[in-house]
Amino acid sequence: MADRTAAIQQLLVDAGCPGRIRVLPESTHSAAQATAALGCAPGAIASSLVFLAGGEPLLVMTSGVHRVDTDLLSTELGVPVEMARAKLVKEVTGQPIGGVSPIGHPAPLRTVVDRSLQAYDELWAAAGTANSVFPISFDDLVRITAGTVLPVVTG
Repeated sequence: MADRTAAIQQLLVDAGCPGRIRVLPESTHSAAQATAALGCAPGAIASSLVFLAGGEPLLVMTSGVHRVDTDLLSTELGVPVEMARAKLVKEVTGQPIGGVSPIGHPAPLRTVVDRSLQAYDELWAAAGTANSVFPISFDDLVRITAGTVLPVVTG
């Protein structure tokens, strides 16, 4: 297990989360790849996306079947929201796009959790690399990220 993944596993243990990281032989860079590798519903993939909200980094956890509606999120937060560039994602998370974990960043990130993720008993989130994932409940995801639950998609 890579150092980054091992550190995230320790954070999960310290937070009392029962899930263990799985390192898969294939990339889980996209929600479709993760779904195929895990055999779970596409919506159970908790994708970690970084945006700029009012110029500040914002981690958004959303379902693998959704695209974040930045206009809706801007309205919910009261500030302009735009997708962060890859270089900024790496800077603020220490992790590559496609492997961004909800935790284990150099500094805590303000986090929004898509309320649609509540529909799944078990979610799967990236563990800091493009081929590592861990299972987690919605409640634990909100708790370990200190996330705010909001709608981030229309419909």
